[in-house]
Amino acid sequence: MNDVTHRPASEARADLLDLSTALSQLREAVVADGRALIERWGGPFSGDAVPGTENLAHYLALRRRDLSDLQSRLSSYGLSSLGRSEAKVIEALDALSATLRRLTGETDAPYPTPTAMRAGEDALDAARDRIFGAVPRTPHAVVMVTLPSEAAGEPALIRRLMEAGMGCARINCAHDDAAAWEAMIANIRAAEAALGRNCRVLMDLAGPKCRIEQLRAPEKLRLYRGDRFSMVATLDPRSAGPVAIRPSFPEAIGQLALGAEVWINDGKIGARVVSAEAGAGAVELEVFSARSKGERLKVEKGLNFPTTDLRLPPLTPKDFRDLDVVAAKADLVGFSFVQETSDVDLLQDHLAARRGALPRQTIVLKIETPLAVRNLPQLIVRSALHHPTAVMIARGDLAVELGFARLSEMQEEILWLCEAAHVPVIWATQVLDQFIKEGAPSRAETTDAAMAQRAECVMLNKGPFLAEAVTFLRDVLARMDRHQSKKFARFTPLRAWD
Repeated sequence: MNDVTHRPASEARADLLDLSTALSQLREAVVADGRALIERWGGPFSGDAVPGTENLAHYLALRRRDLSDLQSRLSSYGLSSLGRSEAKVIEALDALSATLRRLTGETDAPYPTPTAMRAGEDALDAARDRIFGAVPRTPHAVVMVTLPSEAAGEPALIRRLMEAGMGCARINCAHDDAAAWEAMIANIRAAEAALGRNCRVLMDLAGPKCRIEQLRAPEKLRLYRGDRFSMVATLDPRSAGPVAIRPSFPEAIGQLALGAEVWINDGKIGARVVSAEAGAGAVELEVFSARSKGERLKVEKGLNFPTTDLRLPPLTPKDFRDLDVVAAKADLVGFSFVQETSDVDLLQDHLAARRGALPRQTIVLKIETPLAVRNLPQLIVRSALHHPTAVMIARGDLAVELGFARLSEMQEEILWLCEAAHVPVIWATQVLDQFIKEGAPSRAETTDAAMAQRAECVMLNKGPFLAEAVTFLRDVLARMDRHQSKKFARFTPLRAWD
């Protein structure tokens, strides 16, 4: 057996005293900085959202500091390194402080109660149940399904999805119409009654999603790196001329400077502005990113402008029309491309005007742009003070806007931030995408689905194998529930090596 080197007791005690002092100073700073943040957000506040708001402020105050050295020193004594403090920042600091004080001789240093230590997790679970339905559930995360157009006329499809485990149905208001949406919801309510199961309805406002509205190009044209095309404010697709697209928001063209990036179809084509004339209503773009076999331009494909702080109205005329149905029928309202607190105020005002005395609906803040990421704490606070609130990590647009490498860490940071605010998270975009389309999952997307278990809801998009994907996803999530709760690793028995 190898010799074990122990540090002298006097040295350890001096180090523990120093750690205790450092932790006490850290707590004081976190409380002070948290108070300042709340004041900056317009507080102090009152109401049910206060505990989550305060904890969010404390978490941001804690995470603005580099704690890596402190964590290493704490872990060398087998103590908590604060790595799972998201939902209960002050309680985690107080519990650790009590342990340090007892180790240095203060034998009656008080610990927070178990109830206090669980309060943050309990608040998040209660928010999940309030938003998605308070029913016993395995797995922990709700499965949300984006309904295809066929769901309006096929009640059996809705029933099949609910039998497979759909707990929330998403209606994308960018597609179909009010009559179709109401038919879908009627089918959901009928299936609920028949099956004795709950299924909430999310209606997703289209928002200012910029798309290719018109296209002038030879049939089956493919773009390759180095190819050029134009983006114009007015276009006759039937006329002769070079390749050109017209965006659904032509006012975006005037906001593009030389060098600005434009990404098309969830990042399949990356282009850069190489020529722009002030007031001309047109820019010339050169492709710098595309597969070697080229990419096709198609009408209705999305446009992203990650290097431009694009200013578009948060709600479009279509959204205002759709809100008449959304306010009356939806359980959850998806707010696409929300970016600033004034956007939240606008939606809340319009919902209130249409809802009257009816209970306030859940607002789902869809995080899709760098500005929304920067403003996320304020967006959560503004929304949660008046409405039940959830956050959707809309990874399609967000990946293009931030860059795919940055997305991998940002989705983690959003999970942490929302846990601190006691706000449920919806993990969205391309979950089990191959399975839904082809009937068999890839290894990579199975791992992605397992990672999604840390959210409160996981969203699937539409496709021919949707019901089978719901069943598969619930199995993956339930298996991961054995091993993981947020960042907390559960040491249940390992079965493979019994």
